[in-house]
Amino acid sequence: MEPAILGLVLDSSVLIAAERRKQTPAQIIEDVVKKVGAVPIILSSLTVAEIGHGIYRANTPEIRERRRAFLDELKATIPIHHPITEATAEIIARVGGEQAAKGINLPFIDIIIAAGALELGYAIGTDNTRDFTRIPDLKVISL
Repeated sequence: MEPAILGLVLDSSVLIAAERRKQTPAQIIEDVVKKVGAVPIILSSLTVAEIGHGIYRANTPEIRERRRAFLDELKATIPIHHPITEATAEIIARVGGEQAAKGINLPFIDIIIAAGALELGYAIGTDNTRDFTRIPDLKVISL
């Protein structure tokens, strides 16, 4: 299958749902490849922070340990893309400002994650299509 996208940034919504279903990162990748083809798949460092946040919110040691193991395996399986560059910052400013000027207020973390994808020419793989589809020029794939 010829990929229709250059690459994919996985959003935390997909990963959180997969962790709750007790899927491994390898299983997540397998499912994503079935849907989008063999393309580079990466994480935003902010997605890592979002997943990590859940570790510290866990209400039992067992859940905390399971989430820690999931995040550690995730980081070992899926590369984390480049840091926020000057170009990324300009995209964040433009997208956030233009959308806010239209009365469209988006979660800032989603704008940052989307800006990284836009800079790379990648799509976003998400369960959160509501926010990401309101970002111009961003290809959004519902997973």
